[in-house]
Amino acid sequence: MDKPQIIAHVQKSLNFTLFDTKWIPCSARFVVLGNHARGTGALQVFEVSHGDVQLIKSTEKPKSFKCGTFAASSLQQRYLATGDFDGKLQIWNLEDTDLPVYSVKGHKEIINCIDGVGGLGIGEGSPELVTGSRDGAVKVWDPRQKNEPVATMEPTEGQDKRDCWAVTFGHAYNPHDRCICAGYDNGDVKLFDLRNMSLRWETNIKNGVCGLEFDRKDIKMNKLVATTLESKFHVFDMQTQHPESGFSSLSEKAHKSTVWAVKHLPQNRDVFMTCGGSGTLNLWKYTYPSKRVEKDGKGQEKGVMGTVSLLQNAVLSTQPISGFDWSPDKMGLCVCTSFDQTLRVIIVTKLNLV
Repeated sequence: MDKPQIIAHVQKSLNFTLFDTKWIPCSARFVVLGNHARGTGALQVFEVSHGDVQLIKSTEKPKSFKCGTFAASSLQQRYLATGDFDGKLQIWNLEDTDLPVYSVKGHKEIINCIDGVGGLGIGEGSPELVTGSRDGAVKVWDPRQKNEPVATMEPTEGQDKRDCWAVTFGHAYNPHDRCICAGYDNGDVKLFDLRNMSLRWETNIKNGVCGLEFDRKDIKMNKLVATTLESKFHVFDMQTQHPESGFSSLSEKAHKSTVWAVKHLPQNRDVFMTCGGSGTLNLWKYTYPSKRVEKDGKGQEKGVMGTVSLLQNAVLSTQPISGFDWSPDKMGLCVCTSFDQTLRVIIVTKLNLV
């Protein structure tokens, strides 16, 4: 009984398809994004109180929402940035959702994924958003600059356009450095250095990349987790880049189905949750090796992988868990959404002991 337990605290059935959920920072509230059967976008705000969740606000928009993040907003404003099925990037003040405070037609097709940095006191430098789309492009946006992206990473003329399923920021440990990692439907993982505007590293992990996350955004790159189709996830040690073989990695089988997402615990970067296509949650811990770097035959430094161990798993649904978010304020509190149109508030116990 010393292991962490995954407890379903509240579950609530809704009348639309749920794609993403995020805690509103410094509050007991979270936002849920999705689409109604008639093709319109749903944005709802809930509050956890007295063992239940109350609907605080509900908004319907013309286009379905796919993803959202608070990570480029200040703690005072707490504006939500969303990507929709029409390729629009919008930023909303949740107190008044009649009109977005920022709106740009960012992509030709659906925005699959979004991330932010420089907001909420996490990551040095200016606030930025990154979006990835089915049109094959990954774009970086500064919310203070209208209409035009700060940077665009897309295939050149004649190259195949791959569907970008996952994006994440990292390496934002000073005002000048930051990286973006993007994952594609063919298994490509690409690391873009925004300071030098270059492709720093790329690899292929053979299955479509559904989820990507650095263990922390605001430190020098340390670890990256990539989750894929065919029930696999990969952990990369991003501290040491070998000139030929790149970053060292390990892979692990999980969920017996697609691994939809990965989220690191905000209070402990070596603990992370993966979400499965079979409606399961798996809680993992990464343990570092005694020595993280070794030299190869040519005297080049190479990263040494540690191990991952399964701390706990829980079956919550029969449908894929598509959205998951840890509360940044209360350790072990999390919310997830699945394709059975149900949102669940989860409590994970004993995380201070792992």
